[in-house]
Amino acid sequence: MACTSYALLRGGLRVAAVVLLAACRVGAPLGAQAPTITPAGDPSVNADTIYRLAVDPKAFPEEASRFLLDDGVVRLEADGTGSRTYRQVIQILRPEAEEDYQEMRFSYAPKHERFTLNWIRVVMPDGTVISEKPTQVQESDVPAQLGDPIYSDRKVIRASISGVKAGTIVDFSYTTEELKPFLPGDASLYWGISTGLAVERSRYIVDVPADLEINLREDNLNFRRGDKAAGGRRVLMWATRDLPKLKPEAYAADSNDVYMSVAVSLPITWSDIGKWYAGNAKDRYTLTPEVETKLQELIAGAKSLDDTLRAVHRWVAQDVRYVSIALGLGGYQPRPPAEVLSTGYGDCKDKATIFVAMLERMGIPAYPVLLNSTGGVDRSLPSITQFDHAIAAYRRPGSTGYDYVDLTATYTPLGQLPFGEQGECGIVVHKDGRTEEITFPMDPIGANRTVMRMSGTLAEDGTFEGELLETSSGIAQYQLRTGFANPLDSTERANIADRIASRWFPGGVGNGITTFNGKDLQATPRVTTRVTGGKAAQIAGSTAILRNPIGSMARFQAAAREIEVQPKRLFPIDPMKIFGFTETVIAYHITLPQGWKATIPPSVHADGPFGTYMAEYSQDGRDFMLRRTVRGAKGILPPERVGDLVAWLRKIGTDEVEVILVERPRM
Repeated sequence: MACTSYALLRGGLRVAAVVLLAACRVGAPLGAQAPTITPAGDPSVNADTIYRLAVDPKAFPEEASRFLLDDGVVRLEADGTGSRTYRQVIQILRPEAEEDYQEMRFSYAPKHERFTLNWIRVVMPDGTVISEKPTQVQESDVPAQLGDPIYSDRKVIRASISGVKAGTIVDFSYTTEELKPFLPGDASLYWGISTGLAVERSRYIVDVPADLEINLREDNLNFRRGDKAAGGRRVLMWATRDLPKLKPEAYAADSNDVYMSVAVSLPITWSDIGKWYAGNAKDRYTLTPEVETKLQELIAGAKSLDDTLRAVHRWVAQDVRYVSIALGLGGYQPRPPAEVLSTGYGDCKDKATIFVAMLERMGIPAYPVLLNSTGGVDRSLPSITQFDHAIAAYRRPGSTGYDYVDLTATYTPLGQLPFGEQGECGIVVHKDGRTEEITFPMDPIGANRTVMRMSGTLAEDGTFEGELLETSSGIAQYQLRTGFANPLDSTERANIADRIASRWFPGGVGNGITTFNGKDLQATPRVTTRVTGGKAAQIAGSTAILRNPIGSMARFQAAAREIEVQPKRLFPIDPMKIFGFTETVIAYHITLPQGWKATIPPSVHADGPFGTYMAEYSQDGRDFMLRRTVRGAKGILPPERVGDLVAWLRKIGTDEVEVILVERPRM
């Protein structure tokens, strides 16, 4: 749905420089200039010394591989040119890690970068060479996918390596040189010192002009960086050793005080970025007579401003096909509306531009907005590389704020944003280059709701007849919208009805289904199905065993036990990773035969900062009711709250009802 990219609005796939570039580095004397690494080697690192750091695999049974060396050497100039050289020396400890390193992939953009594969070799810990170089190296274009095609001028280099077995060491290095950045003066670097794997030696060197005031962010470092200036250069080095393997923890927050990292950017501003984008797009808002005609056609039946906005939005979002163009400057420059209209396709920046141009033609102020499609923009490190997406902002008459619209989100109604964009940072770009740093609105959790209701009657033989209903809103709506985006024929409708019926009641048959048009963004996502013949209860003498169609929550007891037996927790807890940022209500209402009386299980209510769980059981006359409400929560909690998390999970796990016993009158 979003315009993914490896740099601002490049519309194309972010191709990793190497499959395993979640890297780290090695200690060496800090000089006045970074070492120059070539295919002949690294003068600052003795390979034999690194290889002798190899460990006994038997001593680390939980590790499949580890870094002996994780190294990065970067040289940056004020105009954004420079070079980045990375080296990794990995010891393969177990067979399951072999496949990860038998094939490697690198990428670069030949129009402004030069790539050099310095070496890939496989050796034994004693230095014996198993494989001096790859057995096969191939360079090719990045293929355009058929579904959401992405056209890019990047090249991919694939290398096959022989001799990679448990007990061997894989040692590789490559250099990427930035020759002519699209935005002069822009460069952004990120270095993950913590990798998840154990690291014997870690080093990261950044070499910049001494008078260049770089932006720098260091997270969670437990050591001091080296910093030396001489000969007009400044060299910063982060070197450490003996980093342990970090084990994953349940519901761990992505933002934490555990992983060590470094981020660097050049002293560019958001305003600089906005001016540059505005300059690229300045002549791209003109409407030709053909586009004017299309606009009048779209709004011909509109009776209100909302009708007008929805008509233009629907056409751009659904009828203009998404095709990402990331070829040279075209990756950062939108195509003119006339070209989008004539070809029938466009990427995120193209769609935003034609929408903005059409709204401005109608006298509605509108602007492109730059953002990251999945969030996480660091406001303190301005860089074009933090953005990979463009949407639009517009201002209704009399309003002082903006409404936002993502024109690539095919199934998102006007007035809503995909969840990954909510609460995140964006840059509104005016035609004159002025920028506004904004925060996108975030919907309350109650707006992201799913309701499922099963209501009907239970026959004497234990079969169910009734209706199943499901409706959803907010971020919960997309499964229904995509599932019913296209018209269904009679066979498809019958099959879907049967699948829904049997999902809840074994042997159930769907007798008719009422759906909606998933592409009608004003339609409420709602599906109802009539069910007959589903087995809801098993008859055993004077007792009926009523199946709980929602199921038991006993697995939460197991989850609590798994967390409780772990060592002292390191990572903060992210409640959204438990129930998400949604609310789900499932209600089961069944009318029992005359005289039948259920044994009512105890209700369960677990509330707290991790979310809300509520299960209610009741019988009123012949009506038996089961209602479960699950509501997520937002906010990062410290690892010290793990005891509260365990207690909360355990409380939910007490709702372990799989069947309800029902007494039947004796005949």
